Amino acid sequence: MVQSLSPALARRVALAAQGFGRPAPAAPGIRQLDALVTRLGLLQIDSVNVFERSHYLPAFSRLGGYDKAQLDRLTFAVGKQARFTEYWAHEASFVPLESWPLFAWRMDGFRERSARTPGAWSQGNRPMLDWLLAELASTGPLPASAIEHDANKRSGPWWGWSDVKSGLETLFRWGDVVTAGRSRFERVYALPGQVLSQELLARRVHRDDAHRELVRRSARAHGIGTAKDFADYFRLKTPATLVAIRELEDAGELIPVVVPGWGPGGTPGAAWLHRDARLPRAMDAAAVLSPFDPVVWDRARALRLFGFHYRIEIYTPEPKRVFGYYSLPILLGDTLVGRVDLKNDRQAGVLRVQAAWAEADAPADTAERLAPVLRATALWQGLTEITVAPRGTLAPALAALLA
Repeated sequence: MVQSLSPALARRVALAAQGFGRPAPAAPGIRQLDALVTRLGLLQIDSVNVFERSHYLPAFSRLGGYDKAQLDRLTFAVGKQARFTEYWAHEASFVPLESWPLFAWRMDGFRERSARTPGAWSQGNRPMLDWLLAELASTGPLPASAIEHDANKRSGPWWGWSDVKSGLETLFRWGDVVTAGRSRFERVYALPGQVLSQELLARRVHRDDAHRELVRRSARAHGIGTAKDFADYFRLKTPATLVAIRELEDAGELIPVVVPGWGPGGTPGAAWLHRDARLPRAMDAAAVLSPFDPVVWDRARALRLFGFHYRIEIYTPEPKRVFGYYSLPILLGDTLVGRVDLKNDRQAGVLRVQAAWAEADAPADTAERLAPVLRATALWQGLTEITVAPRGTLAPALAALLA
């Protein structure tokens, strides 16, 4: 008989698998950061910096205040010190270095799609791609801005920024170039042999084996989920994910379960529990989450798990925004109880709460529990003041507490 898990327990399992519910270390360092990113399997990268770049936030949400320079040491390191690299995992993401061969099938797919698509950019720009590879071979790792500068000095065809960037990103998707860290958050490009070990370059993983391993990692990071959940984590196709799930189920790594309300129309829905998942009796989290945190990046899963309808509004015209430009979900206990629109005013040294909203069923003490989280956030960001704009159902109580 298939085991049934309550929706509340499923929430706690999911949060525990994501690293919540553990005592925060007094001073998170390299070891804790390394362990966390490895547990998550990836950190999604996004360029929006109105509050903080998204890849820094999951570690703060789970570990508390830490030195961002130490995460940079992990994610930007190259050579023998490298532990992570970048690739299109969920979206553009930092991933453990040893994961890179698991995406060879995706690299091949990008290349094959370019070859068979009439009018594809790469088909009309092969000289540009060849020149970029030769440039990296002769000069070593470079950011796009430096290569574009070199392109301007050429006596032959002139290639501008958009051409250089498009070409590098095409080669990056194909796996013909990789990252060699970042400089002022600009990606530095390199040939694989310039920064990756020969052992890693020689590793070949069959597509089916790669899918199974990626589903295994997704299931471990989720704790519990549907086939769609597991597929979304690394952007896999559902049919291939189902094959991998059955193999992992046969091996005893995934346990089939049902969760009331997870099916169509609120019926029980089929899911799988990772055999190593913790089943906490309680969850005492208190954090704000990046819009690109794995807990909420799949909006359908967030709705199913937490009853939380979430949309980021950075792409929404200002008059049509409801909750704010960069609203972060508020996690208290095992529930998403609201959202807060944050801006880091670095010049003034102020954390600006531009809006704060509570869900209709949020606990009465939401503001009291959120206030210390925001104080800790300001301290982590090196800010000396917090201001709260009078916008949102949670704003008045929060303003009084943070005055």
